[in-house]
Amino acid sequence: MIVETRQKRIGIFDSGIGGLTVLRELYRQLPSESILYFGDTARLPYGTRTSKEIVQFVDEIIEWLVKSGVKMVLMACNTSSALALEKIKSKFDIPILGLIVPGANAAVELGTRIGVIATPATAASNAYRRAILEANASAKVWQVGCPYFVPLIEQNQLHNPYTYQIAEEYLMPLIQQKIDTLVYGCTHYPYLEPILRSFLPRNVNFVDPAVSLVKVAAKKLEIMNLQNYEKAKPTKFVVSGSAQKFAELSLQWLGYKPIVQSVSFSTVLDKPISMA
Repeated sequence: MIVETRQKRIGIFDSGIGGLTVLRELYRQLPSESILYFGDTARLPYGTRTSKEIVQFVDEIIEWLVKSGVKMVLMACNTSSALALEKIKSKFDIPILGLIVPGANAAVELGTRIGVIATPATAASNAYRRAILEANASAKVWQVGCPYFVPLIEQNQLHNPYTYQIAEEYLMPLIQQKIDTLVYGCTHYPYLEPILRSFLPRNVNFVDPAVSLVKVAAKKLEIMNLQNYEKAKPTKFVVSGSAQKFAELSLQWLGYKPIVQSVSFSTVLDKPISMA
């Protein structure tokens, strides 16, 4: 039975392609693990949703992932981690991990003047501020809500001059505060790194919470004796919106064009996906 459990997939989810930054870290740090990726693309962006909506979406998605037989869930979405993790994790019998605490702990190891760029919902939750100050009470924290970043990335507008204009506008308050560390408070934002670096001083450290989240996941698997020692199965991709759009957009970030299954969200809730 323990062997069968070890061979189960890790479930990860995001509103769109942002969670692929977490998936890449899983490939790098835990290459033997099989993954089920769910992108709730029909309902993105999450960052402008209400807290009630986010909790409902997360509850639905994790329930489906559990029905599909995953052994662990990674919330590859900061908004979900900030607004829903503490409210729903006790409902399920498998480990459910979020990005906020691992990201905050990584940030305080690098600096004391910490800027957080995030979706409006994550910024308004103050989840990063609380976690950073809990890790280092003397740190200074500034948060900026960035409503346009996720739509621009999901629409593949990284090279649009407007994206640079928006980035400069969002970063200016943090530059004025002379931050020494910048936290990606959204899994989409590592895609913006070349743009962000063009505006920020060279001495600013960048923190991608995905790296720390996967380290925590690896430790948890080890503690629970759930590591897979067999060859990983190909990653399964499921989205609630357009499979073709997700596959095309994913190509540049994954290095390959994934096979993606599109399901209506009512279907997702009614039955699990085949793990074959």
